[in-house]
Amino acid sequence: MKALVKTFAAAALIAVSTFAMAAEGLGSKSAKANVNLSTADFALDHYVAVTTAGESTGVEQLFAEDFNQNVQASNTKTNSRGEVVKYLKKQKGEKLNCTVTTDIIEESADYMVAKVTLKFESFTKTDLVTLERVGNEWKVSKSINSYK
Repeated sequence: MKALVKTFAAAALIAVSTFAMAAEGLGSKSAKANVNLSTADFALDHYVAVTTAGESTGVEQLFAEDFNQNVQASNTKTNSRGEVVKYLKKQKGEKLNCTVTTDIIEESADYMVAKVTLKFESFTKTDLVTLERVGNEWKVSKSINSYK
């Protein structure tokens, strides 16, 4: 009889611990990771990581709701926030083979304009990025790309 009680107790303990681990795993997967965008510099660094190093954490958090991207090429194209976020999520883990430089063009307490230059082997991409303070976070509100 004692062996039967021990067996049931062990089975109950295994079942409870399995359910606890499963519940813990579900919570961690559904929670979205937040990125520290408390300063313009943090937001700009994260933008560079997202666009050049395949970082996918906090992509939605980085872009303002009214974000748009203009691409100046042979024919100008405008991309919406949703299109850019979707594209960047597909690029998760993809690192661009380029040299990146950033220059702050203008900065105030509530906005920043930065020039991000990506130098590839056969061309250069210049990205003028506007960041704005939205509440306690900084968001990318506009991006204008050109190529040489």
